[in-house]
Amino acid sequence: MHKLTYTISSLFLLLVSCYGKKPHVVLIVADDLGYNDVGFRNKDIISPNIDKLAARGVIMENYYVQPICTPSRSQLMTGRYQIRTGLQHSVIFAPQPTCIPLDEVILPQKMKEAGYSTHIIGKWHLGFYRKECLPTHRGFDSFYGYYTGAEDYYEKVQGANCNGSHYTAYDFHDNDEPDFKANGTYSTYLYQKRAVDLISNFPAKGDQPLFLYLPFQSVHFPLEVPQRYVDMYSHIKNDNRRKFSGMVTAMDDAIGEVVAALAEKEMFEDTLFIFTADNGGQTLFGGNNWPLRGRKATLWEGGVRATGFVSGAGVQGGRVSREFVHISDWLPTLAHVAGVGTNGTKPLDGVNAWEAVSKPDGKSQRTELLHNIDPMFHRPYDAQPKLKPYPNRHGVNTTWGHTALRWGNWKLFTGDPGDEKRTPVPTTDSDDEDLESVPVELQPSVRLYDVVADPTESAEVSEFFPHIVDEMLGKIAAYNYTAVPVTWREGDCNCDPAKNGGVWGPWM
Repeated sequence: MHKLTYTISSLFLLLVSCYGKKPHVVLIVADDLGYNDVGFRNKDIISPNIDKLAARGVIMENYYVQPICTPSRSQLMTGRYQIRTGLQHSVIFAPQPTCIPLDEVILPQKMKEAGYSTHIIGKWHLGFYRKECLPTHRGFDSFYGYYTGAEDYYEKVQGANCNGSHYTAYDFHDNDEPDFKANGTYSTYLYQKRAVDLISNFPAKGDQPLFLYLPFQSVHFPLEVPQRYVDMYSHIKNDNRRKFSGMVTAMDDAIGEVVAALAEKEMFEDTLFIFTADNGGQTLFGGNNWPLRGRKATLWEGGVRATGFVSGAGVQGGRVSREFVHISDWLPTLAHVAGVGTNGTKPLDGVNAWEAVSKPDGKSQRTELLHNIDPMFHRPYDAQPKLKPYPNRHGVNTTWGHTALRWGNWKLFTGDPGDEKRTPVPTTDSDDEDLESVPVELQPSVRLYDVVADPTESAEVSEFFPHIVDEMLGKIAAYNYTAVPVTWREGDCNCDPAKNGGVWGPWM
C-alpha cells in the first residue's frame, strides 16, 4: 500500500486549485521592531498575542529585511531589489517627488487579480507626490493611515525641510481624503478599530477572500504610548526602553483584537498570518537587537535580520525554521498561495518561499541575497571611518558606499556597513543608554563573515578565504552592472502643505 504523501500544506493548495477556496491573508508589519523585542525571545516583553500566533506557526530564524523603512516596504510590494527601482539610498521624505515606479506591478494588484478584497491600514511610506502613487491607485480598495515615514501618534503631524524652509503638516487619510477626526487618538487604537470594523462587516460566507495589509506605526519613534502601558514596565529604569516596551504591548493588544474579530466572524481558521518587522530595532530609541551586531540603518545583522513568522491556514506550525527567506519573497509566495502566479510583474528577485515556510521538510529556493548597493551612503550618526583599501579585481570601488551580499553561509561587506555598536545584553536595572563602542578610525573596506556559524559577526575572516571574497566581489559587480540610477531627488517646495489645507498630500 502506498504511503499517504499529501501533507497539510499540499492538501491546502490542492483545495485552492480545485475548489477555488483561498485563504484570507493578514500581513502585519511592525515598524522598527528589534530582533529581541518580542516575548518569545525576551521574557521582559509582554506580547502574548504575537507569541501565541508565533507558537501556532513557524518562527523564521534566517529571515531578512532591509535596514530602513522605504526599501523594505518597496521590496515587500514589488518582490524586487531596490537597485531595480532606484530606491537604493535612504527613505522617501515628504517633500521628495518620488514613489515606487508606476510601471511596477505590486502585491495588492496581484491579490486583486486573484479576486481578493484588498485593504491597507497604517503606514504607506512609498511616495505620494502624485495621486497615481497613492495606495488606492496601486491596487488597494481602501486606505486608512498616513503617507509619510514618522509622525506624532496623537496629533498626526509630520515635519520636513525643503531648501531651508520647514513645513509641519497633518498626515492622516481615509482613502484619498484627510481624516481630521483621527487627531487626538493614539494611532494604534485607530488601526485596531478600523481593522476590527472591516473584519466585522466583511462577508465571511461569501466567495471573496480578504487581504489585509496592516503596517503599524508602532514602534517607530517618537516614543509615545498611553501611560497604562508604560506602567507595565515600571521595573525598567531606562526611559526610552520603558516607553518602547509599552508601545510593543499596545501593538500586541491591537493584534489580539484583530485575531478575536476574525474568530468571532469564523474567519480565523481560514486566515494566513504573516508577521514581519521592516528593519532592525533603532537602539537610539529603545529598540534591542541582542545578540546581533548593529541597528536600524546598518547592514549588520542587527539591521537586517528580523523577527518574522507565518501562522494559520496551510502552515504546519509549532516549529522554528532556519530556511533562508527575504521580505522580497512575499510577493511571489502570496501570488502562489492566491493561485495567480507572477505573470505581469517585472523580473523578480523574490522567490516563492511557500514550501520553505509551510512544510517541515520544505526547502528555500533562495541561495543568495543582495542586501544593498548604495553609492551615496554616509553615516547618519557617526563620523565616516577611514577604510583600508582592498585589491580591486572587478571594477567595483570597495572603499566607499554601503554594500552587502549574502551567499550561502557567507556575508560580504564592501565600503561602510554602518555603525558597529553592539546592542548590550538587555537588563532592567540600568539607565545607561550607551552601547559597546567600536573604533571607527580605520576599518577594512572589505569584510567577510560566516553568519551561520557566527551570527553575531564577531570574527572577520576575509584573509583566510580570499577565493570566497573574490567570488562575492564578482557577484556584487554583476549586480551593480544591472542597477538603475539612484532616484534620490531634492525636495520640491511646491509640496508646501499650506497650499493643500495644511495637509501632506499629492502636489503634482
